[in-house]
Amino acid sequence: MKRQISFGQALATVVGSVIGAGVFFKIGTITAQTGSTSMTLFVWILAGIISIASGLTISEIAASLKINGAIKYLDYTYGRVWGFLFGWAQMIVYFPAQIGALSSIFGVQFVSLFGIKARYSNLIAILLVLFLLGINLIGTKFSSKMQSVITILKIIPIALIIIWGLFNPAKIPAPIIPLTVGTGHSFPTAISQGLLSALFAFEGWIVATNLANEVKNPEKDLSRAIILGLSAITLIYVLINYTFMTVLPIDQLTNNNNAAFQASMKLFGQFGGKLVTVGILISVYGAVNAFMLTGMRTPYILAQDNLLPFSNKIGKANIHTGVPVVGAFIVDAIAIVMILLGNFTVLTDMLVFVMWTFNTMLSVAVIILRKREPELKRPFKVPWYPIIPIISVIGGIFIVVSTIINQFVLSIIGIGLTLLGLPIYYYMQKKNN
Repeated sequence: MKRQISFGQALATVVGSVIGAGVFFKIGTITAQTGSTSMTLFVWILAGIISIASGLTISEIAASLKINGAIKYLDYTYGRVWGFLFGWAQMIVYFPAQIGALSSIFGVQFVSLFGIKARYSNLIAILLVLFLLGINLIGTKFSSKMQSVITILKIIPIALIIIWGLFNPAKIPAPIIPLTVGTGHSFPTAISQGLLSALFAFEGWIVATNLANEVKNPEKDLSRAIILGLSAITLIYVLINYTFMTVLPIDQLTNNNNAAFQASMKLFGQFGGKLVTVGILISVYGAVNAFMLTGMRTPYILAQDNLLPFSNKIGKANIHTGVPVVGAFIVDAIAIVMILLGNFTVLTDMLVFVMWTFNTMLSVAVIILRKREPELKRPFKVPWYPIIPIISVIGGIFIVVSTIINQFVLSIIGIGLTLLGLPIYYYMQKKNN
């Protein structure tokens, strides 16, 4: 593949992958789990700190190892089977669930905005997947440039909500201290469940490592894109959620999937509210495109090592566009099935659990490689080592363990889908040998 993605395009992919539906539609879930404005803001800040620590840590590997993506980082550190399982989980759970969940939200908001019958929301979601598939098949360069434009456009409604909200003279009280939970909520459960929900809104940055072989200067640009992107996203999330809580009382936010729309209507009136909702749709559209852009490369990377059946087909990119066409069809076909069968909350919680299991392993990998290969050239070193990696690891372990405790069935399903890849791995190993 050609090195044709600039720092700006990589940054746009990070921001575009992360900022999507979560920032607008998780506030209702989190307020229900925490019961207070202070704890709601705290879990957003905590999710940002853990994500930035993880981004700083994994950026050291991305800059040091001249190999393509997190799959290869796990291969290099732990052995090929772990890299395969990560790629397998991305291929059948993570990317399809992201594309499916976000497209479903797009469909629901689209029919609501334009007064279309609700039963057509899944059809619109599927049409969005097929449309963006066509756009991405045109070529990586075109899709990346479009992502840069969409990223700029999606910031507009967020900026409007934040600015109007902060200067809104009719703000309602939204205390941020003392740190408390609502009546009937326990402190540990509020943190663990709220954090899991908030982390969905931060999901997506790690997929930028799949573009390592296509970024013009990966040693510097990839790590910078991840770190700057996550820092900006954390600030945006804290400000916009604070704005929501100063516009709508917490009892109106709780379990409210239309909180962003209702807050916009209060701030801007009916026309302005609808205009901001169009901006929200653009934001979700951009997130789906970013996940599609990076997701199609996961089957391609696995097939390059002959780890999938029909690898000779899956591991080929279009000679003219550089797009892994078969990989795109695989991920999007699973996404369409998830749209028809899935549930937004279940899909998002499962993908967060599965991905943070591997994210934690990647953070531990930095510590392992520091000891195993001290002479390895590291163009970027994680600052304040080992404090930052330890924060990332502890945060990841907390997420995984709390999910197993609080959502045991969901975690078992996530683990089961991941382990389904083992028979395929050993079959292909035997076939290759």
